[in-house]
Amino acid sequence: MLKTRVLTALVMAPAAFALIFWLPPIGFAVAAGLILLAACWEFRKLANVDGNPAGWILMAAQAGVFVLLARSWPTWTADPIPPFQLACLAWLLMFSQLYFYRPDIKPELAYRIRTFLSALGALTFGWMALAWLRYEPAGEWWILLLLLIIWAADIGAYFTGRSFGGWKMAPSISPGKTWAGLIGGLCLAAVVAVVAARLLPGVQANALHIAAIGLVTALASVGGDLFISLHKRSVDCKDTGRFFPGHGGVLDRIDSLLAGAPFFVLGKLMAGL
Repeated sequence: MLKTRVLTALVMAPAAFALIFWLPPIGFAVAAGLILLAACWEFRKLANVDGNPAGWILMAAQAGVFVLLARSWPTWTADPIPPFQLACLAWLLMFSQLYFYRPDIKPELAYRIRTFLSALGALTFGWMALAWLRYEPAGEWWILLLLLIIWAADIGAYFTGRSFGGWKMAPSISPGKTWAGLIGGLCLAAVVAVVAARLLPGVQANALHIAAIGLVTALASVGGDLFISLHKRSVDCKDTGRFFPGHGGVLDRIDSLLAGAPFFVLGKLMAGL
């Protein structure tokens, strides 16, 4: 299993960098949309609608939203702060599901409707953030900074959690996550954000501003990971799919990014970066 995971990662990393650095902004936006449609396909199972017409309606609705956003690009990007404020507020509302989760709740109609809408929100706002960033000056480097923050949060949480253990953060959703791991991940994310912002070309940012953005982005990314884990628990599945051997599905790989990206963009906008 470890060998498979390593080999898959060695293929995934160059592919991701190629999408970010070699494709023009419009090509990146299209590629991101296709990847997120693959994630939408997996969301059908998490919403417990993969075996009925609602699953196809979800796919059609998500594709339609992407087309609508692309056609109205000049309108919503003219003043992007309100759309991304809405995106972050929507994510905070989705995060509230973590508090109300109970293992004995069955995925019935209310769950299906809530997850259907959550899928549209998570994927739509994720695409908006990534596409908007790529069109920014030095956008490819800002996307790399976003990824480094999220990876740092994950790596810091993993090693700190293994070293110190301690209180479980959400035992009924993700038993492996601890409060010590969360703190370690946030600290490493903030440090990596400051260092990377100094080294990456075209990224000019005050250290205090970028550290704050790193902390908020990392915290949101943890919420995104837990959010997908909650749904996997609800429908009793280990992985969202088998797209990446040894790594699970598309959603398993981008859950943190989907939640962290809108907060990263809003932080960038609010800081005037």
